[in-house]
Amino acid sequence: PELVMLDEPFGALDAFTREELWCVMRDLQAEKGFTTILVTHDLREAVFLADRILVMSARPGRILAEREVALPKPRDLDVVYDNEFMHIVQELRGHIAEARS
Repeated sequence: PELVMLDEPFGALDAFTREELWCVMRDLQAEKGFTTILVTHDLREAVFLADRILVMSARPGRILAEREVALPKPRDLDVVYDNEFMHIVQELRGHIAEARS
Protein backbone atom coordinates (compact mmCIF):
# COMPACT_ATOMS: atom_id res chain seq x y z
CA PRO A 1 0.00 0.00 0.00
CA GLU A 2 0.98 3.62 -0.39
CA LEU A 3 -0.54 4.55 2.98
CA VAL A 4 -0.77 2.56 6.22
CA MET A 5 -2.94 3.94 9.03
CA LEU A 6 -2.36 2.58 12.54
CA ASP A 7 -4.35 3.40 15.67
CA GLU A 8 -2.52 2.30 18.84
CA PRO A 9 -1.30 -0.88 17.10
CA PHE A 10 1.19 -1.89 19.83
CA GLY A 11 -0.73 -0.69 22.90
CA ALA A 12 -1.74 -4.09 24.29
CA LEU A 13 1.71 -5.67 23.95
CA ASP A 14 4.48 -6.20 26.46
CA ALA A 15 7.45 -3.85 26.20
CA PHE A 16 9.80 -6.30 24.48
CA THR A 17 7.28 -7.37 21.83
CA ARG A 18 6.31 -3.74 21.27
CA GLU A 19 9.94 -2.76 20.59
CA GLU A 20 10.43 -5.77 18.29
CA LEU A 21 7.42 -4.65 16.26
CA TRP A 22 8.73 -1.08 16.14
CA CYS A 23 11.74 -2.54 14.33
CA VAL A 24 9.56 -4.62 12.02
CA MET A 25 7.58 -1.51 11.15
CA ARG A 26 10.78 0.51 10.65
CA ASP A 27 12.18 -2.14 8.31
CA LEU A 28 8.95 -2.55 6.31
CA GLN A 29 8.63 1.18 5.89
CA ALA A 30 12.24 1.47 4.69
CA GLU A 31 11.88 -1.46 2.29
CA LYS A 32 8.47 -0.61 0.82
CA GLY A 33 8.55 3.19 1.06
CA PHE A 34 4.94 3.68 2.17
CA THR A 35 3.63 6.58 4.22
CA THR A 36 2.39 5.79 7.73
CA ILE A 37 -0.03 7.67 9.94
CA LEU A 38 0.40 6.38 13.49
CA VAL A 39 -1.84 7.33 16.40
CA THR A 40 -0.16 6.59 19.71
CA HIS A 41 0.02 7.75 23.31
CA ASP A 42 3.55 6.32 23.60
CA LEU A 43 5.94 9.23 23.07
CA ARG A 44 8.96 6.92 22.73
CA GLU A 45 7.15 4.99 20.00
CA ALA A 46 6.35 8.19 18.16
CA VAL A 47 9.91 9.49 18.30
CA PHE A 48 11.38 6.12 17.28
CA LEU A 49 9.14 5.66 14.24
CA ALA A 50 8.25 9.16 13.07
CA ASP A 51 9.79 11.82 10.90
CA ARG A 52 7.13 14.29 12.02
CA ILE A 53 4.97 14.31 15.17
CA LEU A 54 1.78 16.25 15.77
CA VAL A 55 0.66 16.66 19.39
CA MET A 56 -3.11 16.95 19.67
CA SER A 57 -5.39 18.29 22.37
CA ALA A 58 -8.32 16.54 23.95
CA ARG A 59 -11.73 17.16 22.45
CA PRO A 60 -12.10 18.98 20.30
CA GLY A 61 -8.89 17.62 18.79
CA ARG A 62 -6.59 20.44 17.77
CA ILE A 63 -2.94 20.43 16.84
CA LEU A 64 -0.96 21.89 19.75
CA ALA A 65 2.55 21.33 18.43
CA GLU A 66 4.43 19.96 15.47
CA ARG A 67 7.91 18.47 15.81
CA GLU A 68 10.23 17.20 13.10
CA VAL A 69 12.38 14.25 14.20
CA ALA A 70 15.79 14.60 12.56
CA LEU A 71 17.42 11.61 14.23
CA PRO A 72 19.43 9.51 11.76
CA LYS A 73 17.71 6.57 10.09
CA PRO A 74 17.51 3.66 10.36
CA ARG A 75 17.07 4.03 14.11
CA ASP A 76 18.26 1.20 16.32
CA LEU A 77 16.61 0.58 19.67
CA ASP A 78 19.68 1.97 21.45
CA VAL A 79 18.65 5.43 20.25
CA VAL A 80 15.98 5.54 22.97
CA TYR A 81 18.79 6.10 25.51
CA ASP A 82 20.42 8.98 23.61
CA ASN A 83 20.17 12.49 25.03
CA GLU A 84 18.67 13.94 21.84
CA PHE A 85 15.96 11.25 21.78
CA MET A 86 15.09 11.84 25.44
CA HIS A 87 15.08 15.61 24.85
CA ILE A 88 12.45 15.20 22.10
CA VAL A 89 10.32 12.94 24.32
CA GLN A 90 10.48 15.48 27.17
CA GLU A 91 9.64 18.35 24.81
CA LEU A 92 6.53 16.51 23.61
CA ARG A 93 5.59 15.62 27.19
CA GLY A 94 5.82 19.31 28.04
CA HIS A 95 3.33 20.23 25.31
CA ILE A 96 0.90 17.64 26.65
CA ALA A 97 1.33 18.74 30.28
CA GLU A 98 0.78 22.36 29.29
CA ALA A 99 -2.44 21.47 27.48
CA ARG A 100 -3.74 19.58 30.53
CA SER A 101 -3.17 22.43 32.98
